[in-house]
Amino acid sequence: MEYHFYAMMSRMKYIERWALMRNAISENISEHSLEVSMLAHALAVIGKKRFHKELNAEKAALIGLYHDATEIITGDMPTPIKYYNRDILGAFQKIEENAANQLLGMLPEDIREEYHSIFFPEEEESYLWKLVKGADKLSALIKCMEEEKTGNTEFVKAKVSIEEALKKLELPEVEFFMKEYLPSYAKSLDELK
Repeated sequence: MEYHFYAMMSRMKYIERWALMRNAISENISEHSLEVSMLAHALAVIGKKRFHKELNAEKAALIGLYHDATEIITGDMPTPIKYYNRDILGAFQKIEENAANQLLGMLPEDIREEYHSIFFPEEEESYLWKLVKGADKLSALIKCMEEEKTGNTEFVKAKVSIEEALKKLELPEVEFFMKEYLPSYAKSLDELK
């Protein structure tokens, strides 16, 4: 029997992000997911080392790696549309759930069990999912900063909105990252040496 899960995952590179915005630097969900995975891992490590929390950084990285996989089926829904009102958001969440189940259905049952908690939050891992949400927002903020560095003003308002959303998350790991690590993203390669 053939199973298509991994071939479908490889298609993340074809889904472009920020479709309604003029981009100086294009970004697909494969690139974005790698960055979110690394940031989620970093936030969980910060949580463990700086805030003495029991967190599984490797699991956070995995959740981050697959957090937008459903967009292979749904496409990248622009934030202003997705969050326009609760009805649209609720309908889209159901679509994402159906897409996740469709993707998981592309695996044999015994392997599917290993992936279920990467696509669907388990109660005991709810904080990891919040960190992944923080990592997702941080990635968006970094994108805005990168666009700003190229002189693209298209992302100015998005940057302010994302910074506000990050504050509302009230995650000490995110605040620590923004204070200690985020300023480096504004530097040139020579300044990072």
